Amino acid sequence: MRFAPADKQGKVRSEQVILFRCSGELFAISSASVQEVRSVDSLACAATEINEPSVRKVRHALRRGERCIYVVNAAVHFGLKPAPAALIFLLRRSRVALLLDGIEKMTTMTRLQALPGAFCHEERKWYRGLTVLEQNVLPVINPEGFLTEEDFFLLDLVANRVPREAAEATIATEARLAP
Repeated sequence: MRFAPADKQGKVRSEQVILFRCSGELFAISSASVQEVRSVDSLACAATEINEPSVRKVRHALRRGERCIYVVNAAVHFGLKPAPAALIFLLRRSRVALLLDGIEKMTTMTRLQALPGAFCHEERKWYRGLTVLEQNVLPVINPEGFLTEEDFFLLDLVANRVPREAAEATIATEARLAP
């Protein structure tokens, strides 16, 4: 197991992580990568539906100023059985929000082990590594591993097309009703 790097005084660096559940499975994510935690209910009216068949894990987008934040269903992303989600993590310095079941707790991680060779496909991008907490091996999430640049491109096309189409439909309707 690889230990976290030591600082100049020889102390092992630690990292605050949030343990969360998704379809009954436990994951860890750095607390520094989570900007905001919201209930699903608090964002229900702010989200717009998105339908891009090639990015099934995203069904909603949130507008924050000029930016679109895409809500990734963590269960679909990780290939787990979908479960009712209760929380959304808005990730820091990212255009991704993560839909999940709930928070287990916050704790400190002092060891991060590299992913074994069995993680050989796209999941290598999903995780930073593995850690052991309370005798459980947990995957540590890479916050940049949820959507690719291609996914963002496709989602941006869909998200920006919807308001334009709605505006065009409104203009067409007003033109028909005009005297």
